[in-house]
Amino acid sequence: MDRETAFEFVTSSIRFGKGATREIGPTLADWKIRRVMVLTDKNLVRMPPVHTVLQSLDDAKIAYELFDRVRVEPTDESFQEAIAFASQGQFDAFVAVGGGSTLDTAKAANLYSTYPPADFLDYVNPPIGKGVPVPGPLKPMIGVPTTAGTGSETTGVAIFDLVHMHAKTGIAHRMLKPTLGILDPDNTRTMPPQVAASTGLDVLSHAIESYTALPFDQRTRPPHPSLRPTYQGANPISDFWSLQALRMVAEYLPRAVEDPDDDEARSQMILASAYAGIGFGNAGVHLPHGMSYPVSGMVRDFHPPGYRTDYPLVPHGISVILNAPAVFRFTASACPRRHLEAAQILGADVRKVSDADAGNVLADRIIHYMKRLKVPNGLQAVGYSNADIDKLVQGTMPQHRVTKLSPRPASAEDLARLFEDAMSYW
Repeated sequence: MDRETAFEFVTSSIRFGKGATREIGPTLADWKIRRVMVLTDKNLVRMPPVHTVLQSLDDAKIAYELFDRVRVEPTDESFQEAIAFASQGQFDAFVAVGGGSTLDTAKAANLYSTYPPADFLDYVNPPIGKGVPVPGPLKPMIGVPTTAGTGSETTGVAIFDLVHMHAKTGIAHRMLKPTLGILDPDNTRTMPPQVAASTGLDVLSHAIESYTALPFDQRTRPPHPSLRPTYQGANPISDFWSLQALRMVAEYLPRAVEDPDDDEARSQMILASAYAGIGFGNAGVHLPHGMSYPVSGMVRDFHPPGYRTDYPLVPHGISVILNAPAVFRFTASACPRRHLEAAQILGADVRKVSDADAGNVLADRIIHYMKRLKVPNGLQAVGYSNADIDKLVQGTMPQHRVTKLSPRPASAEDLARLFEDAMSYW
């Protein structure tokens, strides 16, 4: 096998600061934008972040149409509704105001309306779709996160539920990255504590997964530089951003959840989300995310507190973190020092810990945060049992984009044991 010898680091431009949302109108005017599609969801549309964006556009005399039908945890059907709106509107830019679901929906609307494919699955990651590369540059997009978790304002990934498969998949390409991410701490004031916990734990797992991912130089070199994947494996630049994000999570996440008026903690968590996004957006994530997709996609009747939806939902950050302790116990043998470094940042005393215990120590620290933030105790708490394991494994196996980045390869039998371990932790 011809090993990879290079990696490429790409990210969106970032603008951080209280009140930065008010600069969207002048920025789009500088870009000579005339007509904008603004995307949000039906709950956020009545709240200050959206009002601020629309006022900024009005003040800059930029025409816009508002699409407020984004689905929290989007599906192929909700994507296609936004795509149809974008295709009919003749927009020359997109502004997404909300969580990762809104930003991902805007990326899809931008792509599919700019370069309509023959079939919806053409751009979707293989083996579910064809993984056709994005043909060229997309229209300008500004991402305005109102949660501190997904880092979607920095990444070239759009995730959705493929309804007929009951599993998540996605689209990944560097061209999908937003042109600009607006990190305005004022916009996270609308987050309920349970949403802050879920999204913040997503940051935690992003950081650890990207730091412990298969190193970039253990992958196969692509036949052409343009075919180098968006998720390239752990690399020296991503390592820096991921570890700094983890340090910020350790210090600020409990504060941000337990006191929504803690301005410093909220500011630092929206930065941590972007830092982790910059890290994993180039290195990738692995098994906790790969296993999370069927957990979200197969949900039956779980309705999480803090999420105003009329349909069952396992929030993305929860579906990820419920798998994380089991996974890191499994992967630690591949790179124990990296697992121990993550555990140390999260507060563990690792001075006398052997490499053989690295996975347990890291898992215990993650469980500590899960307990403190009142996360459900394992997959059983969100409606799953051992009888579901075969289907959960089947839903994970096609997630090659992330599962192949595990530092320790996981067979179907391994995944079954991991899901069994994740059923309950305490």
